[in-house]
This record gives sequence, structure tokens and C-alpha cells, in this order.
Amino acid sequence: MNLNFRRVCLGVALTIGVSGCGRTNHTPASNKEVSSASGPDSAVEVRGTVEAPREVVIEVGDAMKFSRTRVVASAGEVIRLKLVNLGAAPKEVMGHNWILLRLGADSAAFLNAALGAKATDYVPAAKAGDIIAHTKLLGGGRSDAVIFTVPQAPGNYIYLCSFPAHFQLGMQGVLVVR
Repeated sequence: MNLNFRRVCLGVALTIGVSGCGRTNHTPASNKEVSSASGPDSAVEVRGTVEAPREVVIEVGDAMKFSRTRVVASAGEVIRLKLVNLGAAPKEVMGHNWILLRLGADSAAFLNAALGAKATDYVPAAKAGDIIAHTKLLGGGRSDAVIFTVPQAPGNYIYLCSFPAHFQLGMQGVLVVR
């Protein structure tokens, strides 16, 4: 998907209040990190915009842990979430993804549906309404990014890996919206 299309898509999403739009496998030169905050639990002082989304990088590996289990964001902020799989195993054996669920979504029901969604890389079409944004399922040495608008409602939004048993082994976190 090209950069101009993503910008138009994000502009429409911001206008109508829809979360999640567009994704890319590369880092365009115009996408720069907006925040200078450091550490996994740092609060954001500067919000990402459509023109310059704030980049959040989460690394995973064969140990089945997200490098960040808590991300703090402002309502309406635009984030470019990049998932990097540092592992070596192929996605069929040890695939990882990052899925942000809507506030109040039943993660157990979502994961049960994901078990039967191998053909769609464990992203269940029947639960599409529970998803705000997600990356592709990645094998070792791969990365993917998704650009989305943080929901307006404050709260703790669960994110997880939907590969079988990964959530139960700790591949989960929370997007704290203030």
C-alpha cells in the first residue's frame, strides 16, 4: 500500500472516527518518531499525527514475550505500531502477530475463534468487529507495521498474539488510553 493511500485512509478514519486503517511492511522516510519518551511505560508528551504518527516498536521472539506489555497513548493519537520478530522459527511453527482489541471485547471468545482461523493466520473473520488494528502473522526475522488511530474512549485496551497458546503463555499487553 503506498504512502499517499495510507494518508488518505487515515484522514478518512480521523474524520469519521474509525480506528485502524492501512498497514505497511516498510518504513517510509516521512514516518518519524514524534515522542522522545523512553522506557516501556513512558507517558507520551507529544501526540502522533496523520502526517507523523508516533512509532511504537514491539519485539518478539521464540521465547513468546512482547518486549512491551504496556503502551500509554492519548485519545485520538495516531500510532504506527511495528512488530519485529527476532526469532528464527517459521510462522507455521512459532508465528507471532499483534492484535489490538476494542474496549470490553471478550479476549477468551476471540482466542477461541482464532483457534479455528488457521487459514487467515489466526485472525478470525467472525470477530472482525472486536479488532481495532492488527499486524500480519510473522515468522522469524520478519516485521510488519500497522497505523491506527487510538480510540477516543479512555481505558485499558488488550493487545495479544492470537497464535495458538501464545496468549496463555504471556503474549499479551495493554494499551492505556488517557
